[in-house]
Amino acid sequence: MPDTPQTPDFETLRYAVDDGVATITLHRPERLNAFTSRMRDELIAAFDRTDADDAVRAVIVSGAGRAFCAGADLGAGGNTFDADKRGSEVVSVGGVPRDGGGLVTLRIYESLKPVIGAINGDAVGIGVTMQLPMDIRLASNTARFGFVFARRGITPEAASSWFLPRLVGMQTALEWCMTGRLIPAQEALERGLVRSVHASDELLPAAQALAREIAQHTAPVSVAITRQMLWRMAGAPHPMHAHRIDSRAITSRGKSPDVREGVTAFLEKRPARFPQQVSADLPDFMPWWNEERFL
Repeated sequence: MPDTPQTPDFETLRYAVDDGVATITLHRPERLNAFTSRMRDELIAAFDRTDADDAVRAVIVSGAGRAFCAGADLGAGGNTFDADKRGSEVVSVGGVPRDGGGLVTLRIYESLKPVIGAINGDAVGIGVTMQLPMDIRLASNTARFGFVFARRGITPEAASSWFLPRLVGMQTALEWCMTGRLIPAQEALERGLVRSVHASDELLPAAQALAREIAQHTAPVSVAITRQMLWRMAGAPHPMHAHRIDSRAITSRGKSPDVREGVTAFLEKRPARFPQQVSADLPDFMPWWNEERFL
């Protein structure tokens, strides 16, 4: 049974924690899990919850039904992307509208827990761009991916112009975004968008096995720091930036009770029982990137 039951306070998601793994399931199957402002807010709240819960060691995101996410809900027709017509649904900073998908991807980027996408079906528009800051993506062999923005008269969103070329290279990113065609799972695998492709009934078990390997064998504080180091350094202009944060991190962790436990457990040939928790024991140099963050 799950450690934490599915919670009733989300309308567009299902949320459960079991054996150290939180599973967030997009849950509007009658609309192919199409993205709404409510889903935006609930996804952000769900990641706030996973970061705050020390029982959560890894996060899986999947979809209910036959799609992962069919993109923005187009129920408003031609006004779907018009911020002036959407009124209170739009988040603005200093009077300037902010892209709702980008608010979600930036929140996932900030996550202190590793995030695994289990892409169970078609993922189009925000359905694919929300995956890009996830650390590892597994796909069903029935999944298709579509950066369809130019076919709808808009442009890529959710900070995908930053994430996508880093994952698949500039040539592939440009091809996919400029054609807007649907990409089958095998091509997504070959181009590096996904880590592996699975039969539909094997997808979630594969994602859970990967999540539990992280949850059961690693120090949560080390994973939190490592995740941020790797993502933040993806855009660093020189390796000296990495050297500086590497030096601070290894010095801090080298003094920690986690490292004493990790080394002792290895020498004694037993599973480690790491005592430190993300909620209380992150080093004081985090978040070191604050001075460079765009607010």
